[in-house]
Amino acid sequence: MRGRVRVRFLDIRPLRSNESFRDLWIGTSVSQLGGQIANVAVLAQVWDLTGNPVATGVIGLATGLPMVLFGLIGGTLADTLDRRAVVRATTAGQLLTSAGMCAQALAESRNVLLLLVLVAMGTSCSALGAPARRTFPVRLLPGDQVAAGLALTNVSFQAAMLAGPAMAGLIIARWDFPAAYATQAVAMAVSMLAVIRLPAMRPEGADAAGGRRRPERGGWLIVLRRPTLWGSMATDLSATLLAMPIALFPLVNEIRFRGDPQTLGLFLSAVAVGGITAGLLSGTVTRWRRGGLVQLAAAGVWGLALACFGLAGPLWLALGCLAVAGAADTLSVITRSALVQLETPDAYRGRVSSVEHVIGVAGPELGNFRGGLLASATSAPFSLVFGGLSAILAIAVVSATNAPLRAYRTPPADAKPTAPEAADAAAAAGQAR
Repeated sequence: MRGRVRVRFLDIRPLRSNESFRDLWIGTSVSQLGGQIANVAVLAQVWDLTGNPVATGVIGLATGLPMVLFGLIGGTLADTLDRRAVVRATTAGQLLTSAGMCAQALAESRNVLLLLVLVAMGTSCSALGAPARRTFPVRLLPGDQVAAGLALTNVSFQAAMLAGPAMAGLIIARWDFPAAYATQAVAMAVSMLAVIRLPAMRPEGADAAGGRRRPERGGWLIVLRRPTLWGSMATDLSATLLAMPIALFPLVNEIRFRGDPQTLGLFLSAVAVGGITAGLLSGTVTRWRRGGLVQLAAAGVWGLALACFGLAGPLWLALGCLAVAGAADTLSVITRSALVQLETPDAYRGRVSSVEHVIGVAGPELGNFRGGLLASATSAPFSLVFGGLSAILAIAVVSATNAPLRAYRTPPADAKPTAPEAADAAAAAGQAR
């Protein structure tokens, strides 16, 4: 029947039909796993050296600040140079910093500042390459497979989130910190090999000989000038800024489940399990062309699930709400990422990707701060319920005021750059003059 919704498992067409994307996916998956192992090792080593929660909190500054600052710079680099070259250089930087972290652990250094500097250097390299790396799937895949490719990447990320910390615990317990950092270094070497095998990906309009171009000064205006772009990013920001729950997990666990650390771990695992499940079934939605509606609906479900989590009494219900939230977040991320890449003219993709990257980094962190601040003035349940309902309201406002986002359809596989894209590029460049 025409109206029946078919449940489809993960769409693996990009892996079957595109060798370059397959190389990219393998390299990215391995590097994500290595990164999760290293994250746990850094947290454990800083705690081992200091026993001070303030010191472990500084890890957030060592990662968050470079992520925002160098992510913005990376957007300009991605629209100026060969994007493969940018990612190759930044991946090499991550490999070197991983080796440095391994060396300081082997030397049994007790210099926390040295470790944090190495963490900041690795994060800076990652942030510089992130906007260019985000443009790879849309350049490698046909339009109707971009969402499927992003779903595959998201599933590997969720799997790394779930398996990485457990692997880190086993590695550190048996072979100590140097082995954990060495594992990350090997993972970055695999990622480096994958990037080397990719074709050159110069921005459209770049000089054929050197791959350099002077990006138009009006590049950032493209986000505000295209309702689909600002609407998609506003939807994501509404969901994370108003309803991010992670900072409230310890407090909820304390008041409802006696502070059991195993329960706290289950909260995080439930979100990851929901995300992986949605990713494995993402073929159901990646073939839908109404990406704007899918993102709006998924973001609304995220807010509703977290509001219900704030009211949930039994543990099974709380975990169920978090699993639904994780699933909704995965679907929202997949559809938003595909929409942003497909709706952005190639000449601007690096800088628009950097905007998306900064929102993706800053939104959750500010959302956690907002949630903790409100909970300290009221209570954790109130903060969760108020945040979830506020997110739903904000998303509804975006939906009501942004008809292009509601009507957005993913272009077919053989679609060429549209006339409006060319007009946007020309208008933005002319406006800058």
